[in-house]
Amino acid sequence: MEENLRQLSSRATKIIKIALFGPESTGKTTLARQLADYYKTGWVPEFARDYLQEKWETTQQVCDREDMMPIAYGQTKLENERALIANNYLFCDTNLMVTKVFSEVYYNYCDPSLDEAACEHQYDLFFLTDIDVPWEKDDLRDKAEGRESVFAVFKQSLLDNNKPFITLSGDKDLRLKKAISIIDDLTLARELGFSSLDFIQIYEHGIPIKNIQKQLIFFKYGISKVNLVRPATLSNGVLKVSEKGFKENASFFDAHKSNLKLNKFVPASGAASRMFKFLTEFINDFDFENESINAYINRKKANKLAVFIVGMEKFPFFDAIDSKLKAEFAGFEVMDRSLKNYYFIKMLLSSDAFDFANKPKGILPFHKYKTHIATPVEEHLHECTHYSSAINCSNLHFTVSESHQQHFESIINNIKARIEDQAGVAINVSYSYQNESTDTLAVTMKNKPFRDEKGKLVFRPGGHGALIENLNNLDADIVFIKNIDNVIQNNIEKISLYKKGLAGILLALQQEVFRYLSALNSETIQIELVEEMVLFIKEKLCINLREDFYESSFESKVDSLKAALNKPIRVCGMVKNEGEPGGGPFWVRNEQDAISLQIVESSQVDLESDHQKGILNAATHFNPVDLVCGIKNYKNEKFDLPQFVDHNSGFIVEKNTAGKNIKAYELPGLWNGAMANWLTVFVEVPLITFNPVKTVNDLLKPAHQYK
Repeated sequence: MEENLRQLSSRATKIIKIALFGPESTGKTTLARQLADYYKTGWVPEFARDYLQEKWETTQQVCDREDMMPIAYGQTKLENERALIANNYLFCDTNLMVTKVFSEVYYNYCDPSLDEAACEHQYDLFFLTDIDVPWEKDDLRDKAEGRESVFAVFKQSLLDNNKPFITLSGDKDLRLKKAISIIDDLTLARELGFSSLDFIQIYEHGIPIKNIQKQLIFFKYGISKVNLVRPATLSNGVLKVSEKGFKENASFFDAHKSNLKLNKFVPASGAASRMFKFLTEFINDFDFENESINAYINRKKANKLAVFIVGMEKFPFFDAIDSKLKAEFAGFEVMDRSLKNYYFIKMLLSSDAFDFANKPKGILPFHKYKTHIATPVEEHLHECTHYSSAINCSNLHFTVSESHQQHFESIINNIKARIEDQAGVAINVSYSYQNESTDTLAVTMKNKPFRDEKGKLVFRPGGHGALIENLNNLDADIVFIKNIDNVIQNNIEKISLYKKGLAGILLALQQEVFRYLSALNSETIQIELVEEMVLFIKEKLCINLREDFYESSFESKVDSLKAALNKPIRVCGMVKNEGEPGGGPFWVRNEQDAISLQIVESSQVDLESDHQKGILNAATHFNPVDLVCGIKNYKNEKFDLPQFVDHNSGFIVEKNTAGKNIKAYELPGLWNGAMANWLTVFVEVPLITFNPVKTVNDLLKPAHQYK
C-alpha cells in the first residue's frame, strides 16, 4: 500500500471510528455533524467536495478518473489529522471505500493501490445510509435516477469485504436517535471485549448488549440463590377447596365467561430427546455382537429399559414399528427375541425411520383408542373445548419451533373438524415462536464467549422463561397454561371441572382487585375501605405489607395499595408432593426483605445450606404447571408482562455442543422468575390432574392406557 494511503489505526489513537457510507444525497454529512456535536468530538468532512468544487469553479470540469487518486490521498490525510485530535470518537463523512465504489461504478476501474487501501482501512462500524431521504441537487451531484442500483452496489461492497455495518433509515431525527443508541451499545460491547463483527452478530440477533453484559456477570459470579422462608402448605400459602367449592367456582366461571376472551397456552417447542434418553444411551452403548440385552440391563442396571421391553406391546406406536420391521426384515417374526427388541428400539430412534427423539412431543403417538392413535396435540384440542371456550368458540395457542409448525398443522388439519363437530365448538389455533432476541450467549467452562468453527458467537434458546414474551403478545382476558405432555385419555370431565374451578377462583379475586383499584383511583376513597383492602391483601392474596405501611400517611397508603394490587394475577394448581422432580410452592424473601409466594426449582436453592435444604425437603406440594392467568388490568388494558419479571434470577446450565462442554444461561422460568412479581394464589388440586410424560415409560401408566 502506498505510504500516503496508510490509515492511522483506531488502536493507535484509542478512538472508535464510525464511517458514514452510502450514495450521494443520503444524509451522511448531516449525520456526521450531528454525531460529532452530540459526542463533543470532531468529524472528517468529504475531501472530494472541496476538491471538485474548486475544479468546477476554475475549469468548469466535473470529476473524472484521474481525480480518484488525489481524492484518496487527500481523504486519508484529512482523516489521519482529525484522528489525532478526536475525543473518544471520530465520525467520517466518507472514506476510501466510497471512493473505490464510485471509481468502479462510474469508470469501471479502480487503481490497485486505492482498492487495496480501501479494503484495508478499518472502522469500528459503518453506517450505510439509506436512500429513503429526498434527493438534493447541487453542482457536484450526478442525478437522482438509479439510486436503488447504486445503493445495492454500496451495500454489496460492504458484504464482499466483510465490513461491520448497520443500515440507517428514516428522517434525520430518527437516524440520529438510532445511531446514538447503536454507538453507545457498540462502546459497551468493545468494553466487554467483543469485536465489531461480534457486535453486529449480537445486534442482528436482536439481543440488547446490556443483556449480554448481565449474562457474563452471571457466568462469572453465579446467580443468587433464593432465600426460602418456609414451604407453602395447606392454610399457609396453599388454599384447600372442597369438591363442592370447585363446583361452585366452576359454575361462577361458566356464568361469566361469555364476556371474556379465553385462550389456552401450551408450550410445545421442545424435542422429545429426554423422553427417550435411556433408549438413546442403550443404542449408543450396547455391544451388539458380544452381549445380550439382558446382559446389558444387568451391566448398566438399566431398569427403565427392562420396563420398556416388558411393556412394549402396550405402547401406542408398537403396531406401526412392528409392521415396518416385518416389512424390512425377512423372517423377523422368528428372530431371537433380544434381536427383535434391539431392532425395534433402533427403528424407533433412527433418523431415517421414526426418529422419535428428535421430534416434538406434541406430535408423537401418546394414546391408543379403539378407533385411532392420538397425539398430545389432539388431546389438547379436546381439552380446550371442555374448559377454555365461550360462546361456542375456543382459542388454543402453541409455542413451537418454526421448523415444527408444519407437523402440528398437518395433524390439526386432519382432526380439527371432527373434534369441532363432536364438541359443537369452533377452535381457533394459533402459533408463535420463541423470539431470537431472548436467546442467550454460550460460554466456555472458563466463562469466555464460546465460538463455532467459523469464529462466530454461539447463542442458545433462553428456555421456557422466554415465553413470557409470547404470553405477552396474546390478546386474552384469561389464559390457561398447561404443558404439552400433561394430557390423558380418561377423566376429562373431572380435569375440566378443576381447571374451570381455578378460573372461577381467579375471576372472583380479580373482580375484588378491580373494584379496589377503581376505588383507589377515585377522589372519594374512604379510610374504612382502605382497611378492608389491607385485610383482603393479607388473607386472600397472601401479601404481607411492609411494617412502615401502617405508620405512613393516608396518601402513601393509597399509593402502596395501588402498587400492590395493580399486577397480573395467576392462580396455580398444586398437587401433593410424591417425589416428582421439579418445583414447588414456597414463601420466599427477596433482596428488599419482602416475603411472597413463589414457585421454586431445586436448582435455585442453596443445597449446601442445611437450613435451606431442610425447607426444600419439607415441601408438601409440587408444581404441575396448571395455571390460570389474568393478564389485563382493571381498565381492560393489557399488562406489559416483562415488567413483572425478576431479571436477577435464572439458571446456569451445562450443555455439550460439538463434543465440547459449555455453559448457558436460561432466563427466569415462565412460572418462576418470569412471574415473580405477579399476584399469586396457590390452590391444591387432585393428583388426577397431573399426568406428565417425562419418559416414554410414563405412557404405560394406567392414566395413559385406554379403559
